[in-house]
Amino acid sequence: MADLGIDSAFIPALHKPAGLLPIAKHRESILYVVETFSVTIIIGQTGSGKTTQIPQFLEQAGWCSDGKVIGITQPRRVAATTVAVRVAEEVGCEVGKEVGYSIRFEDVTSASTKIKFLTDGLLIREALVDPLLSRYSVVMVDEAHERSISTDILLGLLKKIRRKRPDLRIIISSATLQAEEFLKFFEQQNNETKKVDGATPDIGTIVSLEGRTYPIDILHLETPAENYVERAVDTVFDIHMQEPDGDILVFLTGREEIDNAVEAVLERAADLGRQYDAIMPLPIYAGLSSEQQMQVFDKPPEKTRKVVFATNIAEASITIDGIVYVIDCGFVKLRAYNPTTGIETLTATPISKASASQRAGRAGRTKPGKCFRLYTEAEYLDLPEANPPEIQRSNLAPVILQLKALGIDNVVQFDFLTAPPSELMSKALELLYALGALDEYAKLTRPLGFRMAELAVEPMMAKVLLSSPLFECTSEILTIAAMASLGGSVWFHHDGERKRMESSRRKFAVEEGDHLTLLNVYQAFITKGRKEAKFCHDNHLNFKSLTRAVSIRSQLKRYLERFNIPVDETLRQSEVNSTNSSTNKAEQIRRCLTSGYFAHAARMQADGTFRTVDGGTVLHAHPSSLMFNRKADWVIFHEIMETGEKTFIRDITKIEKGWLVEYAPDFYQLTNTRPPP
Repeated sequence: MADLGIDSAFIPALHKPAGLLPIAKHRESILYVVETFSVTIIIGQTGSGKTTQIPQFLEQAGWCSDGKVIGITQPRRVAATTVAVRVAEEVGCEVGKEVGYSIRFEDVTSASTKIKFLTDGLLIREALVDPLLSRYSVVMVDEAHERSISTDILLGLLKKIRRKRPDLRIIISSATLQAEEFLKFFEQQNNETKKVDGATPDIGTIVSLEGRTYPIDILHLETPAENYVERAVDTVFDIHMQEPDGDILVFLTGREEIDNAVEAVLERAADLGRQYDAIMPLPIYAGLSSEQQMQVFDKPPEKTRKVVFATNIAEASITIDGIVYVIDCGFVKLRAYNPTTGIETLTATPISKASASQRAGRAGRTKPGKCFRLYTEAEYLDLPEANPPEIQRSNLAPVILQLKALGIDNVVQFDFLTAPPSELMSKALELLYALGALDEYAKLTRPLGFRMAELAVEPMMAKVLLSSPLFECTSEILTIAAMASLGGSVWFHHDGERKRMESSRRKFAVEEGDHLTLLNVYQAFITKGRKEAKFCHDNHLNFKSLTRAVSIRSQLKRYLERFNIPVDETLRQSEVNSTNSSTNKAEQIRRCLTSGYFAHAARMQADGTFRTVDGGTVLHAHPSSLMFNRKADWVIFHEIMETGEKTFIRDITKIEKGWLVEYAPDFYQLTNTRPPP
């Protein structure tokens, strides 16, 4: 925990006394219901205390005797870490002792942990090793209404486990009224439920907690906003100059928008006259370090108004005290997978009515509040009631790989809360077959398929890692995999320093693209950056991100060693340079990347854009990529994202066309027809 820089003193204003929370008076009835029924569905407003208090009630009531653990899953890593810190503070222990958390590449638990917060995906991974989750006496699935892909799979697994383990208690907490749907799902036991005196015994029940909310004024725009980020910043200053005290929560769709908005507020705040209080903009999104995420919970200095710019993580997963004003941009980034092109994008999409009301509700937690919607009332009325669950619009390859590793061979028959479309299933099976994870009978291959399922990275990167011994570049690929898993940029710049950052980046640049450049950055960091504090600062590198990459790399290395894949660190070059004729290491690395990312291939057009192999989608190199404004013929890419009208690709590496056919003969065949220019 020390490396995160979080200690109990860091979050003085993070929680209210438990007795003041609405849930306090429901303690006995919740404990009775959990004792009596296998499945408890809890409906409660965000902020009612269900996430922080129910685990403590259960632990005090003896659900952790015999060394058992209470597991609470969250759809997001940020929520798992922040809530664990908060509960540890309430319990009066250090995080990682009685209260801990576990997220991908970061396990802060110990033998004494009784209350464990973790992501849904992590608990599914635990089921690979312990199929009946025998360590747990209670599993609480929090924020189930968000219907993330991992939540849906976890609910299907828990339903299956419950038949073998009637002693396991399942609590599903939801902020919206999907409770009946969840209960019905668990009650359909495929005619396996034993009847008692001719009647089916009740499996579960629903408990409703009253939320503590104050009246909220909802204001809509009269005409649609042309640019909701600019309009959000304008609205922040309108509130600051015209409304009484109270902090502001602004919902935007992602990292870039949030960073731009924070910068815009800082610039404009500098021009404010002395007659106004100070204004303190803070970001919260998944790519931030834990320390940065925790800052949004701190009480602002006196005569300072806090403005939190957040993704939809602040809609339900976390509660920030002191919010009186909410600004809702009306959009959210949703994952959308196109089975025709095989490309998954994060696209800004209008929110649902359910999300709009969740967002507005954040304003009425401590006193009457106001919600400023940056869209018209007519636009609100046109919003869907709820957005489709993630499982109906995602690449299912990681899901199918995990289900098969869990012994669920007939994935079509798996008990999904909502069944995914058949074309998504068939596309995922096709990709896994091309990657070599499945055989022609759709069975997991040994050892490749089983190892890919066990690795804590997505299937394409898992294939790259496991193929690396064939290309004699395991050490380098481990580094690239760790750097690509960070979920954020390793570069940073302060106001007005973008040009200097760009010139720093060019020092590490490799002509073949981003992956080899990331490798150079990492090599320089471990040889110089960890010893010289100035190194990262001078080169505009994020020290915390790179330290995290070191930790991720060592964990991935442990996986490979468990598979008896040797990692030869002695041959590591201090820098990869494609002009070095003594070794063709750069080409080997590029070939290895192609063996896993062949489905993410594109060809450059005369106008500098890229097109997918079938020619159907126009792609643009992201400005943060080294391939932005550079020539290439064929490339593979790691990430794809949509912003406005354009589809951007990031982490791009040049490849040869022939490698696609060589490493993915089941996916590509050469024909004489050219894709359209």
